Amino acid sequence: MLGQYRPGDTVVHRMPAGVKVAALIAAIVTISVFVRAPWQLVPAAAVVAAAFACAKVPAGVAARQLRPVLWMILVVFVFQLVFTGWARAVVVCGVLLLAVAGAALVTLTTRVSDMLDAVVGVLAPLRRVGVDPERVGLVLAMTIRAVPLLTTVVTRVRDARRARGLGFSLRAFVVPVVVGTLVTADHMGDALAARGVDD
Repeated sequence: MLGQYRPGDTVVHRMPAGVKVAALIAAIVTISVFVRAPWQLVPAAAVVAAAFACAKVPAGVAARQLRPVLWMILVVFVFQLVFTGWARAVVVCGVLLLAVAGAALVTLTTRVSDMLDAVVGVLAPLRRVGVDPERVGLVLAMTIRAVPLLTTVVTRVRDARRARGLGFSLRAFVVPVVVGTLVTADHMGDALAARGVDD
């Protein structure tokens, strides 16, 4: 879900996390509302490409951020093509790709801790209505941490099956992944309880 942070000293890296997240949200809303024709994607894509260049993110790294969503984009494109036509399909998929690219740029140039601090700061006024900003930040941190943990579980199961020379079986693949995920969640729960965060 999130690109791995790449240290740097560019203007994009030095921008406050809250500003980058707000700019990302504003950009996504803007292109979603105002882009209505395929050609209008070109200037938006140019801005995103310029932002990547300003952050000195290599083209290969930028491309790898989009690779995981290409299958989903393909499915969306086919659906839109059938029900709304090619122009709308290009616009919808283009907006999705630009949104993912923008989010990837933010995560590549922003430490997770800085993003979490920004979220906690934004939610601080909601303490008056019973919202605990630190707890929200903790949930976000756990969610972000869960992504590589689940990837590790899946990779271990896949490698173990390959080492045993076993063919692909959906049930034989899913069951160990589910068990490994539950074990990981149990360990995370124990760690939280040991730190007094068990309610």
